[in-house]
Amino acid sequence: MQEGGDAMSGREGIGPAQVPARAKQAGEARDRWSWAEPLVWTERMLTALEEGVKGGKWYSLIDKVYAEPVLGAALARVAANQGAAGVDHVTIARFTSERDANLRRLSEELRSGTYRPQAIRRHYIPKPGSREKRPLGIPTVRDRVVQTALRAVLEPIFEQGFAAHSYGFRPHRGCKDALRRVDGLLKAGHVHIVDADLKSYFDTIPKDRLLAQLGRKVADGRILALVEAFLNQGVLDGAEEWTPEEGTPQGAVISPLLSNIYLDPLDHLMAEAGYEMVRYADDFVVLCRSPEEAAAALVAVRQDAAGRRAEQGL
Repeated sequence: MQEGGDAMSGREGIGPAQVPARAKQAGEARDRWSWAEPLVWTERMLTALEEGVKGGKWYSLIDKVYAEPVLGAALARVAANQGAAGVDHVTIARFTSERDANLRRLSEELRSGTYRPQAIRRHYIPKPGSREKRPLGIPTVRDRVVQTALRAVLEPIFEQGFAAHSYGFRPHRGCKDALRRVDGLLKAGHVHIVDADLKSYFDTIPKDRLLAQLGRKVADGRILALVEAFLNQGVLDGAEEWTPEEGTPQGAVISPLLSNIYLDPLDHLMAEAGYEMVRYADDFVVLCRSPEEAAAALVAVRQDAAGRRAEQGL
């Protein structure tokens, strides 16, 4: 396993893969990946992403996360999103008042392997159309910065293979795009619908299976360990603190990407079976031309769900 190196050097974080010569033609891949963080994803890396890397796995990525320029760009995004302080009571304003020292400290902790995420502060928000309240996790500002940098490194790797019918938490896609796709399918005669909502989805994702899916494309053990550390963050709810046995916390920067990674096999299973599916996060519909097709689609979804529960030992 190859790790380390300077994130701003010529090493592009692709391990043993060879970068194609034509990747040197400036701007070709960048135009297609305009949303990707340029401090991480250079033209050479983007071209290698499109053409594939040796063994289909990416090596030596941790140095991209701990690079101070990348952490600085991540802090700018965290600040733009605003948000409350976490369990340490450090606000964005306070963190940025000592920006250079804080980023330097974070970089060194990530480089040396001594970084440890702090507990997540549990906060409850109203759930639309219900008297229930939705639990929301608020990580500390420092942890949000690291998660944002980590997402900048990982997202293009997995975005490259995500299914076209997945619309939630993806670059240049949104709810309106999903609704337009549904409308188009309805007008084309797909009027028999299977409507599914995965209950408590974020809280029930099995950590082992999620990490295994990450490992299919990422071979940097320190990156996988960092994701695992975030999955194992404690939760502080008032005076009570515990560590969830499964799930990825709602409110964490990295959670939407992880949720899409986990459901990606279902997306491709349905697409390969020929079903017209539209998914937005944990809500999805399968639009069919006949009641028989809808019944078969429902069986396929239930079988997938049963298989996931069996793997979890439920």
